[in-house]
Amino acid sequence: MLTQVDLNDSLCSYVREVSLRDSPLLRELREETAALPLATMQVSAEQGQFLGTLVRALGARNTLEVGVFTGYSLLCTALSLPPDGRVVACDRSPEWTDVAMRYCVRAGVAGKVDLRLGDARETLGTLRSEGRDGTFDFAFVDADKVSYEDYYESVLALLRPGGTMLFDNVLWSGLVADDAATDPDTRALREFNARRRHDDRIDLSVLTYADGLTLAVKR
Repeated sequence: MLTQVDLNDSLCSYVREVSLRDSPLLRELREETAALPLATMQVSAEQGQFLGTLVRALGARNTLEVGVFTGYSLLCTALSLPPDGRVVACDRSPEWTDVAMRYCVRAGVAGKVDLRLGDARETLGTLRSEGRDGTFDFAFVDADKVSYEDYYESVLALLRPGGTMLFDNVLWSGLVADDAATDPDTRALREFNARRRHDDRIDLSVLTYADGLTLAVKR
C-alpha cells in the first residue's frame, strides 16, 4: 500500500530522538552558527549525520565539497573519512571558513581538509587542470544555486565512474513546483532538476529530505 507520511514537527522530533548521534563539538558549531545572520545556510544535524553515513557507506577517500559556510557538513565529512582520506573544500569566504577550520582543528581532522578559497567554478577548473578528473569518490554541493549547472558538469568530470554526488536544496522550500516563482535561484534549480531527469551519464534519485537532495551516481 502506498502511503505518504506527514513530517510534522512532532514526527521530526521523534526521528531526531531515535536517530541523531550528536557530539558536544558538533552541537557547539551548530549553536555558534545559529547566532549568525545567515544561519539558515547551515545544514541540519540530521542532514550532517546522513552525509557522514553516506561517506562511510561509500568507502570514500577522496571527496569534494562546494560551499563550506561555517563547516558543519565539512566537519561531518572529515570525521567520516578514513585516516588517509581527504576533502577538497571550495568556498569564497575567509570569514566563514575560518570558523570551519577552527572546528576541524579542534576535532583533529584539519589535516584531511584541503581548503581552496575563491570562485568555486575556477577552483573546480583548476582541479581539472591538475589532472584530477576521475579521481574523486564523492562530492557534496551546497552553494549558489544559479551556478549549480556549472558545478555539476565539473563535478561529474572529477568523479570516478561509480562516484556519487549530492546536491542540496533542489526543492527550494517547494518553490520549484510553484509556477509563480520566477526568481533566478528558483528558475536555476527548476532547470537543473529537469535536465538531470534525462541525463544518461548518471543514475538518479531526488530525495524529499530536508530541502530536497539530488543523489546521482556517475555511470
